[in-house]
Amino acid sequence: MDFLVHHMLRSSAARHPGKEALVHGSQRLTYRQVERAVNALGYGLKNAGIERGDRVGILVEPSIAQALSIFAVSCANAAFVPINHLLFPEQVAHIVNDCRMKGLITTKSKLAALLPVLEQCPSLSFVVVLREGDAPEVPLPLYIFEDLCAVEPTSQNDLCIEKDLAAILYTSGSTGKPKGVMLAHAQIMAGASSVSAYLGITEKDRILAVLPFSFDAGLNQLMTAFQQGGTLVLTTFTFAREIVQVLASEEITGLAGVPTLWALMAQPQSTLHKTPLPHLRYITNTGGAMPQSVLAVLRKLLSATSIFLMYGFTEAFRATYLPPEELDRRPTSMGKAIPGSEILVLNERGELCKPGEIGELVQRGPTVSLGYWERPELTEQMFRPHPFVPAEHRNGEKICYSGDLVKTDEEGFLYFVGRRDTMIKSSGYRISPTEVEEVLFQSGRVRGAAVIGVPDEVLGQHIKAFVVPVNREDRDPDQLLAFCAEKLPRYMVPKIIEYLDELPKTSSGKVDYPKLRTREDVGIPQ
Repeated sequence: MDFLVHHMLRSSAARHPGKEALVHGSQRLTYRQVERAVNALGYGLKNAGIERGDRVGILVEPSIAQALSIFAVSCANAAFVPINHLLFPEQVAHIVNDCRMKGLITTKSKLAALLPVLEQCPSLSFVVVLREGDAPEVPLPLYIFEDLCAVEPTSQNDLCIEKDLAAILYTSGSTGKPKGVMLAHAQIMAGASSVSAYLGITEKDRILAVLPFSFDAGLNQLMTAFQQGGTLVLTTFTFAREIVQVLASEEITGLAGVPTLWALMAQPQSTLHKTPLPHLRYITNTGGAMPQSVLAVLRKLLSATSIFLMYGFTEAFRATYLPPEELDRRPTSMGKAIPGSEILVLNERGELCKPGEIGELVQRGPTVSLGYWERPELTEQMFRPHPFVPAEHRNGEKICYSGDLVKTDEEGFLYFVGRRDTMIKSSGYRISPTEVEEVLFQSGRVRGAAVIGVPDEVLGQHIKAFVVPVNREDRDPDQLLAFCAEKLPRYMVPKIIEYLDELPKTSSGKVDYPKLRTREDVGIPQ
């Protein structure tokens, strides 16, 4: 019986030992090969000192090693922490320290970049690095990834149960540094089962993974593929034509992408216009709504491909989907609850909203996470008892308040309206305004900064910063943007910087963000 994450791999390896499981360029591993490497790596991690419940970070670019590491950490009875490879060393150090990470799997080049912050990470006991290149000298035990994968492991015991912590995914909040969302084995597996059910994923599917595993949707693609015995094809890309080429050459049947990817593929010059993709069974969106103009192009070019519009958030994995047959009638809808989940729309008084009435989306079901790592107050705010289930019947179950404002039509289909807080969602990433503002202040060139999201048909939102310079004459946005680019991943760098003499303030002296958002020059109606 499967009840832990790595059991999905074990079961598929038993059913399809010689079947292709992972593909990355010229590398092709069968399920038998993946299982053997995962067992060896899990054994090596335990020998390195990993114990039940420890956290192990995975800071690796999209690769077979990254996928192996996820299952190996589970095999070692620990919790894996996928880290977006685009993050800067200071951001990685925050994650390491926040979850008190014991081990880190990474590349030698990434490790070299981390050297200046390693002394700030006292919880780290060892590092595992991929073989390529020269390893920098570090004051920690260093293991070679490929060597660990090649050992012959002894029999290993599963010490965890399905309710134990399996993973921590870090996501930005409306204020401060990213926070860790805790996922149990049961929640990850429930997410794989639910998504596989409505997408119809089987062992015949070949899924192209272009989303990072640090995203809930990216991780879900790995899990659905391995649960069902399908094949996961990994790739990195710069241009849309590279995606189209892999779709054709690898006979891909399923692809999920963020709005920016779909916008690239729908452009007039995209090779999608002249490349037949007879094997592509379904595509789906994540990280924001698909622009209607892009959707129209994709429906025309991929007339035989089913398009599933989806919505989800890290704290509850997937939430809703729109069946392809509903696209004609309601192309702007997020659909209804995924199988096994319940979606409520509640007003400020905690009452169910009527059709057309705007309220907060609240999710109940087996994919709702355990809460935030060591943030009990924030967890209590977002994860609360079901308001309509008597206390004696709740059995400790919590439902998740998303912070997203939605409404329903008369038939119960959901439509996204906006965020309750100041969160920015751009290119599929959730971005904290506070985190960007902190970097602007670090420049030493501003005495006031406020960051907002501006509607953008392709990105969902782009970032605009309003700043008050230290010196009135110092108004060089290019220099400020260059500083941000040195401190932040590209998706967090503001697109526009506007200088003000003073930031608008509320009566209590706080920055008046609503007033900034209603300025005519950011394209939001008064």
